[in-house]
Amino acid sequence: MTTEQLPHTHARAQDGTVLAYQRHGVGRPLVLLAGQANNHHWWDGVRQDFHATHSTITLDYRGTGDSGKPDGPYSTRVFADDVIAVLDDLGIDRADVYGTSMGGRVAQWLAIRHPDRVGRLILGCTSPGGPHALERDAGVRRALAQPDLAAAREALLHLMYTPAWLAGHPGPYTTLGDPGMPPHARRGHLIASNEHDAWDALPQISAPTLILHGDQDRLTPPNNAPLLASRIPDSRTHLFPGARHAYFQECRPLAGALATEFLTDR
Repeated sequence: MTTEQLPHTHARAQDGTVLAYQRHGVGRPLVLLAGQANNHHWWDGVRQDFHATHSTITLDYRGTGDSGKPDGPYSTRVFADDVIAVLDDLGIDRADVYGTSMGGRVAQWLAIRHPDRVGRLILGCTSPGGPHALERDAGVRRALAQPDLAAAREALLHLMYTPAWLAGHPGPYTTLGDPGMPPHARRGHLIASNEHDAWDALPQISAPTLILHGDQDRLTPPNNAPLLASRIPDSRTHLFPGARHAYFQECRPLAGALATEFLTDR
């Protein structure tokens, strides 16, 4: 199947915020949702793996990339409504959805609040949020919050990837945050992710769901995967041995194959 690219274009959110989005490939639409404080480049290394069966749709969250950067609001529910605005602009009634990290939290609300718009759902390296979620440990929080920005970035790099993978992949890395985000938007994304809590609503998800996670993920501990599975009725789980947060890159051949098999199993 040939790959076609839709020129970068824009939708409008309900509050008028400009939302930049990108569509590549042909076939059944697959929405790919990035992690906190990242733009669509999060998916650069792997999105082409889906183009044999799907077209891929990404967006720059409000506050990132070429999208508007309002003072607010920022929440995973708002981000989910922004995805619907993009689908509406494209004239797409129903799409498969693959969300990782904060994108997995956004994907939860998409499937809960807009069940008719979501075909199959993949939740990667994410959590239900709220008091039931298993949070990262205090050492991780301190490492990411340290005032030395270079040291904080290095800490994040090693939370995303194992030393063995980094040794063979010297970068550049597209999963360490959007450097062009203004401070207010970065704070907004942090608040959105931290305040996410879909626990009570997760049983409403009707889409078949695949939950993926690295079993050495300290950024979002892997025991969140069985928690999600216990709340989502039609779900299955796969853990990647030895993988950290960015399992979708480090374990790309297997992760891509599992995701594609699930998305095409109809």
